[in-house]
Amino acid sequence: MGIPFRRDDALVPGAVEETAPGVRRILCGNPSAFTFRGTNTYLIGRGRGVAVLDPGPEDAAHLAAVLAATRGETVGRILVSHTHRDHSPGAAALAAATGAPTVGFGPHLTPPGEGGEGGDHGFDPDIRLADGEAVEGDGWRLTALHTPGHCGNHLCFALEGAGDGGTLFSADLVMSWSTSVVSPPDGDMAAYMRSLGRLRARDDRLLLPGHGPPITDPPPFLAALAAHREEREARVAEALAAAGRATAAELVAPVYGPLDPRLVAAAGRSLLAHLIKLEAEGAARREGGAWLPA
Repeated sequence: MGIPFRRDDALVPGAVEETAPGVRRILCGNPSAFTFRGTNTYLIGRGRGVAVLDPGPEDAAHLAAVLAATRGETVGRILVSHTHRDHSPGAAALAAATGAPTVGFGPHLTPPGEGGEGGDHGFDPDIRLADGEAVEGDGWRLTALHTPGHCGNHLCFALEGAGDGGTLFSADLVMSWSTSVVSPPDGDMAAYMRSLGRLRARDDRLLLPGHGPPITDPPPFLAALAAHREEREARVAEALAAAGRATAAELVAPVYGPLDPRLVAAAGRSLLAHLIKLEAEGAARREGGAWLPA
């Protein structure tokens, strides 16, 4: 089952798009092999108490675009879905400019040197949101869903009062343009699959991701995403069985095939996440720096 990715995003950096009732999207100009055309920043609500979700990296042009889009309005909350460097570092400058408090699950969970090199270790929210807790403003209410897997402190946000309902900000758990990197130890494949299952059990009609355009038909997209991960894990197990003994890096080529060189290291991290999950399930084991079938 192929994943029906959407890469037809016409939004240009700095422009403002009405993405859903009461929701505006601004694209940051930070394209890369991992961010697609850039990070999506969402403005939720209008007038008094607008929420800004994922202010992005430290980027003066993007900060100016967010401030211009909310001119004449009040920013009441700065929400952060997770502490990767393309999502949360812009919160400090936006908070300084608006006086709004920052909101998130908590600081980055994995220290630098222990696998947390991609984290924003300077972010610690003024207000911490646990799973199921809500934050609200004038005409909107968001419920936090703790959805670890891509990042240990990852939150999705379910929007109430969005016209026809069923709108979820899926951040980097579910992106419309590509699968997410799951890099241990902060990334956890077993947790990712549980979080994905949680979204599949919902009845959302619109997913607004951290990168890429909206996902307008979530059920088949989520089903295909889950099937893809399951198929990839089966290929990891098969490749390990064929090799008898291998490192995660040595399994990348037989599992993934030809790859953009920029993506090889990230593929190795996600492959390692699959191996760790297989180990927890009794299907693989470690010996020194190598992996063997159990």
